[in-house]
Amino acid sequence: MKKLSTILAVVCFTFSYAQKVSDYKYVALPEKFSGFKNDQYKMDVLLAKSLKQKQYIVFSGNRSQWSSEGNSNPCGVLNADVINDSGFLRNKVILEFKDCNGKVVSSYKGSSSIKDFEEGFQDALKQALIAVAVSSPKEIQIQASVQQTQNAEPVKEVTIEKVESSASQNGKYTNGKVNLQKVQIDDSQFILVEENGSVPFATFKSTSKKDTFKVKLKSGESTLGYYENGDIVIEMPKGDDYTKEVFKLK
Repeated sequence: MKKLSTILAVVCFTFSYAQKVSDYKYVALPEKFSGFKNDQYKMDVLLAKSLKQKQYIVFSGNRSQWSSEGNSNPCGVLNADVINDSGFLRNKVILEFKDCNGKVVSSYKGSSSIKDFEEGFQDALKQALIAVAVSSPKEIQIQASVQQTQNAEPVKEVTIEKVESSASQNGKYTNGKVNLQKVQIDDSQFILVEENGSVPFATFKSTSKKDTFKVKLKSGESTLGYYENGDIVIEMPKGDDYTKEVFKLK
């Protein structure tokens, strides 16, 4: 339980504190950048190399290839993307960083007049990377937060009690198509995470009505969710209507 309380303390601290790209130590790259079809013009190689030079630890591919530290705290990992923003005469990109809730932390634009696609896109990405600060994670503050959770006796008793109560609600849920892990963040919020995902499938926050939640989906859309006979139900937006998506405890 102590280990679980430590992980949750780090997750909660990261949610509330991290505001800049340089606050993070880890960056995950997608298998494919947005707006690029068959060729990414070796920008993934350039981006990984440049971020490592700025002292970030870079994860490539899906979450199964992450380190154990990254997997234990997915909200301590930024998700990078390079978006094709080209105009008629210039190769343009937007280098975007999102947190585990899909919120944009920072974005940087770069452009190049070089006509060759590979050289031009790489040049545009280099321009965008200039503004990315060197990694300077707030490890001291995070450690202090965890230390307080572990060592302050009155707080420790309350924290462990809450974690045990929350952990009993954690579990794996499925709708037959998607497998999700429920992670209780605190008494008022929890997330559902796909098995190999780095961004929460859905984030739930309590409302004044018991067992009813405000839900923010991975897509950024907002909706409602609730418990029904032990299952988790999300009202999924579909055009101008909603469909009832039921996730059963496995």
